Amino acid sequence: MLKRILSLLLFVSLSVPFAAKADEGMWLPMLIKRLNYTDMQKQGLKLTAEEIYSVNNSSLKDAIVQFGGFCTGEFISPQGLLLTNHHCGYGQIQSHSTPEHDYLTNGFWATSKEQELPNEGLFVDILHHMDDVTGKVLQGIDKNTPEQERARLVAERMQAIAKEAGNNGQYVTYVRDFFNGNEFYLFVYERYNDVRLVGTPPSSIGKFGGDTDNWMWPRHTGDFSLFRVYMAPDGKPAAYSKNNVPYQPKHHLPINIGDKEPGDFSMVFGFPGRTKRFMTSHGLKLEVNQLNKSRIKLREKKLGLWKNEMDKSDATRIKYASKYASTSNYYKYSIGQNEGIKRMRTIEGKLVEEDKFQAWANAEPQRKETYGNVLSEIADAYSNIEKYNLGAVYLNEAVLGTESLLMAYRLMPLYKELKAGNKEAAGKAAEDLQPRVDAFFKDYDLPADKKVFAALLQYYHQDIAKDQQPEAFKHMVKKFNGNFDKLADYVYSNSVVVTEQQLRNFLQNPTQKKLENDPAFQIVQAIMDNYTNNIAPKIAESNTKLAKANRLYVAGLRQMQPDKVFYPDANSTLRLSYGAVKDYSPQDGVRYNYYTTLDGIMAKEDPNNEEFVVPAKLSQLYQAKDYGRYANDKGELVVAFITDNDITGGNSGSPVINGRGELTGLAFDGNWEAMTGDLVYDPQYKRCINMDSRYLLFIIDKFAGANNLIQEMTLVNSDSPGAGDAAKAVVPQTPQAELLEATVQEANEKLRAGKTEFKIEKKKGNAKVKLQVRD
Repeated sequence: MLKRILSLLLFVSLSVPFAAKADEGMWLPMLIKRLNYTDMQKQGLKLTAEEIYSVNNSSLKDAIVQFGGFCTGEFISPQGLLLTNHHCGYGQIQSHSTPEHDYLTNGFWATSKEQELPNEGLFVDILHHMDDVTGKVLQGIDKNTPEQERARLVAERMQAIAKEAGNNGQYVTYVRDFFNGNEFYLFVYERYNDVRLVGTPPSSIGKFGGDTDNWMWPRHTGDFSLFRVYMAPDGKPAAYSKNNVPYQPKHHLPINIGDKEPGDFSMVFGFPGRTKRFMTSHGLKLEVNQLNKSRIKLREKKLGLWKNEMDKSDATRIKYASKYASTSNYYKYSIGQNEGIKRMRTIEGKLVEEDKFQAWANAEPQRKETYGNVLSEIADAYSNIEKYNLGAVYLNEAVLGTESLLMAYRLMPLYKELKAGNKEAAGKAAEDLQPRVDAFFKDYDLPADKKVFAALLQYYHQDIAKDQQPEAFKHMVKKFNGNFDKLADYVYSNSVVVTEQQLRNFLQNPTQKKLENDPAFQIVQAIMDNYTNNIAPKIAESNTKLAKANRLYVAGLRQMQPDKVFYPDANSTLRLSYGAVKDYSPQDGVRYNYYTTLDGIMAKEDPNNEEFVVPAKLSQLYQAKDYGRYANDKGELVVAFITDNDITGGNSGSPVINGRGELTGLAFDGNWEAMTGDLVYDPQYKRCINMDSRYLLFIIDKFAGANNLIQEMTLVNSDSPGAGDAAKAVVPQTPQAELLEATVQEANEKLRAGKTEFKIEKKKGNAKVKLQVRD
């Protein structure tokens, strides 16, 4: 074994990391020390548990934020510079874009803090602490407590605990249930509302591959954007103000620019949205055969109609860019999920598990009394839900998935006050709608929405059982002889919600009669009232029974397998998953490498396809092989890599972190072969697709020339710490950085060549580096 002495006190690694394995689970960071730490150490973790999660001291958790309530971001500088995905910041990028200043197409880079762009309504939540409050929530509740009484007590206590922890509004707090209502945890956040756009690559980089490559590997997407969080001068959260100053995080992530190797330890820290891995076979059948099939059908139609209009003008393209991307994402996901469940025979596997559970429950009288009927009760609940659930799916995807009808739905609180004769409250409701009107018509195209209306309302009429449709809607369809194009002509010629001036005029003097005569409002009101009065109660009754049965089922599973360490389903709370850099074989005879390079971008280039356009500047850098310090040891520029970390929606923008707590990449997608991830973990195929940290820095530095941003960051150069490598060197943001990097690179080359004793001395200006290695 080599012993290396570096005069600059470089970190020394003397051992090969433990061969990492796939690890299923999205773990609560406060429980890592008790549940996972030993296993993580074996796989390559070098940090202590307190360096990952601590309430009293700086830790990794302090660098992670929930971005806008739907994605993850991380601090990468002491000045509040925040990294997240391009698709997470897409709405903000789009909101600042116009045909004259098309940041979607051309990108945007602030060369000073004064140029950074504010984003109304955007916020980040930074976790202060979490706490197990199960005992407080369930105190005095037992199996004899009536279900309605239990639900009331649990809801009241969750709300009271959260309110008390909020400290009179200082914190954003909530209590979430885990393991289907068997455990409860409190989460306390600080919310910062001044979040400004700092930089974004053009969509030809940030969305390279578009819908074609979405959910696919190999991938070549530079899916990132940069924001900055600001605070009041006294350090407290504050609304946007020119007087605010950059937030100073308790911890920010150093960025690693070293090479990666298969088996390297990796963590993903973020806010996964929602998984349902305890769902039974009955729920899976409903998910596959009803929800996913309907979503695929309705979204495919809407996307096609939108795309036709977007292709006609840049203005419409910009208006619908963010909505199209969001709608397309889970359209394609639903297709992949159905295919994956079929391939993995997930439903069949659940049936085997359920048979084991039933046998265990029946084996002992007391267990049979508690758990013996659980599965039959679940089956009965889903059977009833299936009869009415399509109405709920089509309400969201078709009715409220039509923009004009969604706007009409937003007028219902105003209508309620008008009908009650509350003139002052009605005026306030009309005033509150004004900001929504601004946002709505900024990104609205009447011809596109009119076509969507005709298509999706026709599907609603065809697919929903006639006895579950409101009479008023059926009468309107009959009036136009089932011709939905003519119905659309009528609605879009007579409704106030489809043109900005008409809606503003109405809100200046709103009347009950005007709304009741508005055809768009008539449709929405009829469908919503029918759903509220006739469909929702039947679904709610079944959901109440299902909640109790699911709670008992999960409790029984945990009791049945006392030696198994269970993790809870994701629910948009902070989680950590761990695994390794790893390639995979998607099918017989095919092996996917664990990383992709800029060579792959150039191979995909197609100037006639908007999804595969390569910017001229990027092509020039490629031709010159001008990658700077961001090339790997082979001289390649790595674009993306894969790990087997367990992730799901909401993890977008999560940092990929190595065993030393350094950022090595940015998670942005899952792979097509494992689209079952929300419902079941696939140990063979599950991969997390990540943009490489070196491609991030290359685009900022070489492509954009935004050296002001590079100067803020802490860069480190540490290759995969195998035997024979000088493992880590801090690259300070000074003119001496290149000298230090060159020294370490030369040392690594000599070690790999088998040299066991040598000295390296380098000098540049006033800087000197001396490195000695001896056997």
